[in-house]
Amino acid sequence: MALAAVVVLPIGLLFLLSGLVINFLQALFFVIVRPCSKNVYRKMNAHLAQLLWLEVVWLFDWWAHIKVDLYIDSETLELMGKEHALLICNHKSDIDWLIGWVLAQRAGCLGSTLSLIKKSLKLLPVIGWSMWFTEYIFLERSWAKDEHTLKAGFENLTDFPMPFWLAVFVEGTRFTQAKLIAAQEYAIAMKLPIPRNLLIPRTKGFVAAVNHLRSFVPAIYNCTVAIPKDEPLPTILRMFRGRSSTVHIHIKRHLICELPETDSGIKQWCRDRFVEKDASLELHKSKNSFDSSECHSIGRPKKSLFVVIFWSWLLLYGAIKFFEWCSFSWGTIAFCALLLLFVVILMQILILFSQSEKSDSLRSQTINYKEDTLNQKLIP
Repeated sequence: MALAAVVVLPIGLLFLLSGLVINFLQALFFVIVRPCSKNVYRKMNAHLAQLLWLEVVWLFDWWAHIKVDLYIDSETLELMGKEHALLICNHKSDIDWLIGWVLAQRAGCLGSTLSLIKKSLKLLPVIGWSMWFTEYIFLERSWAKDEHTLKAGFENLTDFPMPFWLAVFVEGTRFTQAKLIAAQEYAIAMKLPIPRNLLIPRTKGFVAAVNHLRSFVPAIYNCTVAIPKDEPLPTILRMFRGRSSTVHIHIKRHLICELPETDSGIKQWCRDRFVEKDASLELHKSKNSFDSSECHSIGRPKKSLFVVIFWSWLLLYGAIKFFEWCSFSWGTIAFCALLLLFVVILMQILILFSQSEKSDSLRSQTINYKEDTLNQKLIP
């Protein structure tokens, strides 16, 4: 309760009110500008989305002081943000999506960062709506329904006017110990390499992405996220509490033109990369670092801090004018109380959506090794 009053409430109020302003402008430009020029709209929307998403980056950078060490070669670092790229990453924590936003902000392409995400997120006020305007691809986790959605989404990116990143979490779900055990049981049954630090990739979406994007997207960034063994796993709740942590990220660039041409070849390429990723994470556990590349600290730019200061001043000014304009009454008090309650509920929903599934019961993870059931439960 103290956390809600002291931290979640003011941050949530700032995020909600500024987000509704951004959503209104996004909708306005969608109606007025997009019919005339889709690319002009996209450029305008990228700046608007940044004004909202930088608030979350501020939470990561300036409130929680989470440090990111980036293990990457200098050539790839120089290209980041200057080319279209498909990102594949292990799904380690609740805030992997935010880590991607932080990297994109440093690379200068935060407003053109996209992802394949579950359809239910589109309904989330503010952040979900902003993702819809920014052309995120929303999936239902049913291949029969998602195949057409993916194709249309990929084709929509062919004329994208700015360098974009499209993130694909090919494991399909966040990592938990229960899911790891299920994946290991599946690997044993199917005579696959047994994972120790991640899940077995679901490859249909990745194969579709490569097939549709290889003509205009030059690179795949293979990202591996690891948390040093002496550091706590970062979560949304820990961020709100201002608790710091350190994240290690290893990025290796692959030319998409060098991938196999066949679906089976692309599928095997993805699985091979995850076998390598698993070995890299195992080595990281012993050495507490990725030592195969240069280590770069990505710093903590002040842009997100300035954005939060700007919104805070603007909304404070608006609140003062509002209370000067309206007469003090029980109706005004009731309105403010309902607004604050709505903010708390909304922030709680956002936190719950971000959290990994908590289940230590192996019974709930029992897998029937019939082929059709396996395809539904683990690898489509």
